[in-house]
Amino acid sequence: MVVFLNLMGQTILAYISVFAFGIMLNIPRRTLNRAGIVGACAWLVYELVIVLTQHFLDKNWRIVLGTLLASVVIGVMSLSMSRAQKVPVLIYNIPGIFPLVPGAQAYQVVRNLVVGNREVATQNFELLVIIAGAIVIGFWVAELINRLRSLHRLT
Repeated sequence: MVVFLNLMGQTILAYISVFAFGIMLNIPRRTLNRAGIVGACAWLVYELVIVLTQHFLDKNWRIVLGTLLASVVIGVMSLSMSRAQKVPVLIYNIPGIFPLVPGAQAYQVVRNLVVGNREVATQNFELLVIIAGAIVIGFWVAELINRLRSLHRLT
């Protein structure tokens, strides 16, 4: 029950953060709610992967897998939402990816470089690059899924 409440609380906070980031980016008002939903769903997928794989995956690989799957969710949902409201896909992609950006890892890289821990900084930098790669691959897979869906719709 505690895990469920934690997931719901984090999903609501993700919705609020994506909604607020959408306001900062000045996206159209009619798209703010859907952008928040995209970001919240992606964060829910991310957190579910973290929770469900904690017994058989290393912490770093849970983060990478969660980021990959959440990026796929963002890509697929963004295209559906953009077609429904006839706006560019980036209106939903950019705010939706906001919770998944590896800012903590980037901070740890800089912090450890300043302190002089080059080995720890290198490990955090490797994780940062892998997470960024997971985001890119997730969007690529989502584009592939969207193209397959459009081909299926044509037949």
